[in-house]
Amino acid sequence: MDIDNTIKIMLKGAAEYTDISEIKEKLKKIDEEKRPLRIKLGLDPSAPDIHLGHAVVLRKIRQLQELGHEAIIIIGDFTGMIGDPTGKSKTRKPLTREQVEENAETYKEQIFRILDKNKTTIRFNSEWHDKLTFKDVIKLASNVTVARMLERDDFQKRYSSNQPIALHEFFYPLMQAYDSVEIKADIELGGTDQTFNVLMGRTIQKVYGQDSQLTLFMPLLEGLDGINKMSKSLGNYIGVNEDSITMFEKVMKIPDELIIKYYDLCTDLHPDKVQEIKNRLEKGENPRNIKLELAEEITKLYHNNEEAKNAKEHFITAFSKGEVPDDVQEIIFENNILDTIMKTEKYSSKGEIKRLFAQNAIKVDGKKETEYEKLNNKKGEYIIQIGKGNFYKIKNI
Repeated sequence: MDIDNTIKIMLKGAAEYTDISEIKEKLKKIDEEKRPLRIKLGLDPSAPDIHLGHAVVLRKIRQLQELGHEAIIIIGDFTGMIGDPTGKSKTRKPLTREQVEENAETYKEQIFRILDKNKTTIRFNSEWHDKLTFKDVIKLASNVTVARMLERDDFQKRYSSNQPIALHEFFYPLMQAYDSVEIKADIELGGTDQTFNVLMGRTIQKVYGQDSQLTLFMPLLEGLDGINKMSKSLGNYIGVNEDSITMFEKVMKIPDELIIKYYDLCTDLHPDKVQEIKNRLEKGENPRNIKLELAEEITKLYHNNEEAKNAKEHFITAFSKGEVPDDVQEIIFENNILDTIMKTEKYSSKGEIKRLFAQNAIKVDGKKETEYEKLNNKKGEYIIQIGKGNFYKIKNI
């Protein structure tokens, strides 16, 4: 194992991590044992729609898999019925077993768009939590004080503001920590919002006579607005299941100051290559050129090289030249123009479309149109352009 190169790739883009000397010691030990790192990631199966923000940790695991290491993905079908209290201002409603199982299957379908299936093991933590006796649970709970639990920001805030904390919520980080014991994790990954839970794993592993796992925390990824964490509810997300053209266009919308962060967190490029790109930016190269490369790099990860190349050509034609692309999407007119445009699934509401009309952001056959009602009676075929590069052929025959 090239330990220095492994550490360089492991820490690319990371926000926090175990002391490097401990990382080196762990890597040296597993190298001597001639086995791969056992990489742990726990998934709460309550929100199965994965976007690039969720994929940050998965991409890091894939990079380590490329170096020969193995991932153990723990789907929290048992803990999911409690609900992770992280960041919550009140007790979260538990999921039913049926909801957990349905979400877990959806998760499995999506994570293998990123992870190497041959180097990934899927485990459900009900395998061991269902077998624990009440005596086992008491033993587990005896190793952590209430004061330690209240160090968690969310618990602390709720306690100080007299918001209720259900006793069972204290067991969530304990059970997640016990997962590390069960699989003998060498390293656990998570977002910076999971610091308490992941560090608890180190504590509990020691109690059960195991070496403490390494920890690696990845930063939260800002969305297209460059301000808020990527979120589907905010509409600033890039979904891993989106078509190649939409994905490419969305990446091109990120602010220039996030280019390097997206290279670090959303691509598998080697850290040395990312540094070269950073140097190009610092020397004054047009950020747009580098962003085109970024969009192509991200798109081909979730599609393929040819689709990424076609998406790039589509973008340049539609956005840069203002031309109608050859593969313009055709839409059959239905009810009214607002309903018809909503069929593209690119707009969150009819209100958003109305605002675009009012803001002179829509053209019909090359001419600006602000009164959407006029199009309700327009017959035949025509091209509608929304914004700078979204073209649609409307058929109302």
